[in-house]
Amino acid sequence: MPLDPQAKQVLDLINSAPSFDLDATVAEAREFFAQMNTPDTSVPVARIEDRTIPGTAGEIPVRIYAPSTPDEEPQLPVLVYFHGGGFVIGDIDTHDGTCRALARGAGCMVVSVDYRLAPENPFPAAPEDCYAATAWVAENAAEIGADPNRVAVGGDSAGGNLAAVVALMSRDRQRPVLCHQLLIYPVTDYAFDTDSYRENADGYMLTLPLMEWFWNHYLADPAQGGDELASPLRAAVLAGLPPATVLTAEFDPLRDEGEAYARRLESAGIETRLTRYNGLFHGFFGMGAAIDKANLAVDEACTQLRGTFTA
Repeated sequence: MPLDPQAKQVLDLINSAPSFDLDATVAEAREFFAQMNTPDTSVPVARIEDRTIPGTAGEIPVRIYAPSTPDEEPQLPVLVYFHGGGFVIGDIDTHDGTCRALARGAGCMVVSVDYRLAPENPFPAAPEDCYAATAWVAENAAEIGADPNRVAVGGDSAGGNLAAVVALMSRDRQRPVLCHQLLIYPVTDYAFDTDSYRENADGYMLTLPLMEWFWNHYLADPAQGGDELASPLRAAVLAGLPPATVLTAEFDPLRDEGEAYARRLESAGIETRLTRYNGLFHGFFGMGAAIDKANLAVDEACTQLRGTFTA
């Protein structure tokens, strides 16, 4: 189907503005992305805390969002969230609005993780940080007012990759027990050979050259792309993982690999909900102010999380 009219307006505006230059330095790329994704404080939450937690390579900054006070609800379910940005750009500020919306809509605490970025910290630094943060949240839930028996992981794009990978790591390392994985247009494979890559290689914000740029910065060696902690679609066994919600976009190079991962999860006996948002492009999830369908996606994610947390 054609682009959603609201999505087309947004995309036309993006394409008419100065574009991301693949010859830019990583610092310039981060500044460009930060300017396009300033913190959105329009969604109120009861409390926000910036702090650090211990990781295997030093302190990890996190931002904790809670939709209610401890007096109102002393043990909130919790979503550990990993931001997108190709493993190279993005931070807890660029995804502030998304985390606020998820906390308020799902009625849960959200712990947004500022994991180490490549190329300064190439694979597997990001997965190890994200796993360490998730394990810490589960093991120190009482300290932050969370319920250790209701811990989910989630993320968008590269963050969706990290959520899927943390679910694999948690299963294989036998802690913590996760109740859900929310994968928003996730990166799941180090490959560029799907129909969605061919159909959406250019013109829809996330491009084939940009994904190659991200992967080239993330992996110290292309051979690492075969590792399941880089490409969860290549994991030999998916049984034993938590239920999953997978959201994809029609005009997204990552569409097919996200949907392939959902099908593999389902084939492995994992309760999986897959929704393709037709007419939309990569990155739409945080564009609810301009695209009505984005709000539907946020509502779906929150409904799925609430269902898991109350089961």
